[in-house]
Amino acid sequence: MPPYRHTQVGYLVLALLGAMLLIVVVAFGSGGIAPAEWAALALFVLLALVFSRLTVELREGALTIWFGPGFPRWRWPLRDIASVRAVRNPWYVGWGIRWVGRYWVYNVSGLEAVEVTLRSGKRFRIGTDEPEALLAALQRAGS
Repeated sequence: MPPYRHTQVGYLVLALLGAMLLIVVVAFGSGGIAPAEWAALALFVLLALVFSRLTVELREGALTIWFGPGFPRWRWPLRDIASVRAVRNPWYVGWGIRWVGRYWVYNVSGLEAVEVTLRSGKRFRIGTDEPEALLAALQRAGS
């Protein structure tokens, strides 16, 4: 068992993608579904699988995060981490993977996050529904 592992489920993301999927099926389903419409359905399902969960793990001297079934995935050695702090993202930062001008954000739900600053000066924020637990685990692992 790793020192820390937590998966956050993006229920709102799943609900929104499910609603969009239903709209596509209803809108296109009455007259048969064309290949392009099947592609749109497949894209919605893929997005739901990828962006419905974010897992954060501390193991073997590294911080690793991944979306959905394990891709995309990022890994940072703990020795490269200069500091960590709990933060609250502005509402407009949104969800998913995005560059917001000063840092990267990896998030599936909510506004709470832990900001990680690397020794190189690069920063990123990991969205989480348990920022205190992630912060404490990172602080323990770094000492």
